[in-house]
Amino acid sequence: MSSETAKPGMRSAAWRISLWATLAFACGTMLVFVFLHRFVADDIQRRSDAWLSGEVEVLGDVAEQTPRNALYDRVVGEIAELASKEIPNKLLSETSSNNSVFFLQTSGNGTPILWVGAGTAAPFLRAIQKAGVPENRPADIRVEGFTVPFRVASIRIQDGSLIYLGLSERDELRVLRKLRIRFILLWPLLVLLGFAIVFFTTRRMLNRVQRITEAASHIGHSDLTARVPSSARNDEVGHLSRTLNHMLDRIESSMHQLHTITDSLAHDLRSPLTAIRGKLEMSLSAPTHGEQAEAVVAAIEELDRLTEFLNTSLDVAEGKADALRLSRSDIQLDELLKVMIDLYEPSMSEKDVRVSLRCSAPIRIHADAALIHRMIANLFDNELKHLPAHCTVTLQLESRKGAAWLTLEDDGPGFAPEVIPHMFERRVKGRKSSGHGLGLAFVEAVVRAHGGTVAGSNRESGGAHITLSLPLS
Repeated sequence: MSSETAKPGMRSAAWRISLWATLAFACGTMLVFVFLHRFVADDIQRRSDAWLSGEVEVLGDVAEQTPRNALYDRVVGEIAELASKEIPNKLLSETSSNNSVFFLQTSGNGTPILWVGAGTAAPFLRAIQKAGVPENRPADIRVEGFTVPFRVASIRIQDGSLIYLGLSERDELRVLRKLRIRFILLWPLLVLLGFAIVFFTTRRMLNRVQRITEAASHIGHSDLTARVPSSARNDEVGHLSRTLNHMLDRIESSMHQLHTITDSLAHDLRSPLTAIRGKLEMSLSAPTHGEQAEAVVAAIEELDRLTEFLNTSLDVAEGKADALRLSRSDIQLDELLKVMIDLYEPSMSEKDVRVSLRCSAPIRIHADAALIHRMIANLFDNELKHLPAHCTVTLQLESRKGAAWLTLEDDGPGFAPEVIPHMFERRVKGRKSSGHGLGLAFVEAVVRAHGGTVAGSNRESGGAHITLSLPLS
């Protein structure tokens, strides 16, 4: 993009790249957290299950080896209380575990024998029977009155009774909840940090591409010897700049060869034409009859038209190849138009054609004065050749959107319908035209060489309409 198009409202690709990369990063981190959360939950449950399985076996051994006397309940109960002090994932601030661990011993028919825990054994026994806790494998149960489920392990001892050891999953859920809260707090910061890193690196890389683009956009419009900025880094952008510079070297060499050929061709053709014209002018100085003098004058005029045709053809060819050589300077376009109108007004008046210019303010462009002069002369020559008498030519010059806009309108017959789609191509002309079909092609070549635009059509009310733009100084 050129510096003219690099406006603050321009949408940089860095935003799109950063947004898509950040979205991928956000989804990736969320997916990693889901797996991490699952891993932590499984690990905590494995440790809880290992503790339950180990402790229920210890309690089973104690219950089998303790005599069934008055001290049985006290001994087994104290062992169960002692086991509850070593529960995993317990907070250091908690001193009591009665609401986290329970011990239940039932007879073979399901009657409670011994209970150690919070409240009564009835709701726990109902939850165990409802869930159908298998032996030697921990399972989850939900107890009425408790919002948090319990993890329960069971074992059958020799007398046929069952021993159940339950552990509340409150501490496990609390650890997972803290993990989720911390991730929710850190995740936006991680996403923003990732976006900032991606945007900074992408913007830095695209700035190098933008500098290359801006430099490349000016090459050819001002100077073919200029080159895009290169860097010593052996990366893709550095390789791109070096490749563009090699390509520009080849283009400059090709343009130099083209200019050499056109200069040689012009010189080889102009020299004999100039010599013939000189000899014809010398013959006019000798005594000749009237008819001979008229023939010599007609021949000189034809040579002048041929020379003009040669010059215009070469300029149009170079313009179509974007190789037209420019010698730019600041031009007061409104003043130049006034001078050209003064120059053509006698010829226009002789044909009874009126010409007027509307311009509200001075307009300055940076262009090749000779080419702009010839371009305007071509427009006026076309009007003189094709307009009938009693017609009006109106020119309007204004400045908008960083360019000088020149509009030329007349109330003549306009362009032939078959000419309109191809009016700016070489050798395209109407059936009644006596020219070579290079006038508008030369106008388009000059406008294009200066980085402008040109368009032509017929007015709805009749007549030709041509609009061209040239960048302001």
